[in-house]
Amino acid sequence: MGIGFAVPKVLTSDGILRRGVEVIAAEADALRLMGERLDSDFVDACRTIYSAAGRIVITGMGKSGHVARKWAATMAATGTPAIYVHPAEAAHGDLGMLIPGDVLLVISNSGNTGELRPFLRYAKSINVDIIGVASQRESLVMQQATVKLCYPAVREACPANVAPTTSTTLQIALGDAIALAVMDMRGFCLERMKNLHPGGTLGTRMTSVREVMTRSDLPLIAEDADMNEVVDAMTSSGLGIAGVIDMAGRLKGVITDGDLRRNIHQLHGAEAASVMNKAPVIVEPQMLVDEVLRILNTNEITAAFVIEPDAAVNNRVPIGVIHVHDLLRLGLG
Repeated sequence: MGIGFAVPKVLTSDGILRRGVEVIAAEADALRLMGERLDSDFVDACRTIYSAAGRIVITGMGKSGHVARKWAATMAATGTPAIYVHPAEAAHGDLGMLIPGDVLLVISNSGNTGELRPFLRYAKSINVDIIGVASQRESLVMQQATVKLCYPAVREACPANVAPTTSTTLQIALGDAIALAVMDMRGFCLERMKNLHPGGTLGTRMTSVREVMTRSDLPLIAEDADMNEVVDAMTSSGLGIAGVIDMAGRLKGVITDGDLRRNIHQLHGAEAASVMNKAPVIVEPQMLVDEVLRILNTNEITAAFVIEPDAAVNNRVPIGVIHVHDLLRLGLG
């Protein structure tokens, strides 16, 4: 028996699962309640963050401190410069992290955490806006805050109503809501997002088709090409696909291995136009590779031609081919 614990309770598998469901349900109910209660204070908080001349300096103690780190990381990743400063360290010199033009964002479930006092006092002294995030509107943090963002004071999922659980779930969700709302306000585009996430799986998923598609020696054939030409184009390119084009180079259809098998009894003497799929799956160069992989898998195909997004239906000149192997080499799939 661990120190400070009562006699362990023996739970059946059903009992363990039931407890897990109860916790998730309690937190989900709290999230719905918070969503229903978002009001103009949320708007004010977003506008204050958006308008900040400097950074968003976020602080919190204990579990709220861990959440504050998450807020800072999410904001920074979505276009809002933000840092976390530990309130206890702030009182020993790190108050210098906060300068005029910044916004101080303070997270505290009770709103009465003593370690926050020096930070609040200093922010006031240099005329920095304070966004208070707490469950108690009459608390210390809210009294000092320029913008008071109050979330519901709900019971923790902990049986003793002590361990921060439901409250921290609300804090995390509120931080995500603010970060993404401000991201939209900034018009934060995919290219900027990609610049901030060059590594890892996320960076890979934000790779565009244009960056990995095959551009040269595309397997293109005329509408009157015979089957020998079709097979030669499909095999020599190694892509297993042939694009059928008209005299102007516009894509009129596609032939794949599947099309050949389906038309096996009429291939002798046939022309490409009679075998091709006239409504092939096509993709656009700005699409993300993660999305394209889903398209290929959903349609059970291994490759697709790439067409410029502004190309009219009757003016589709192929500029590349994307193959599932290109995506697998990136680590997708």
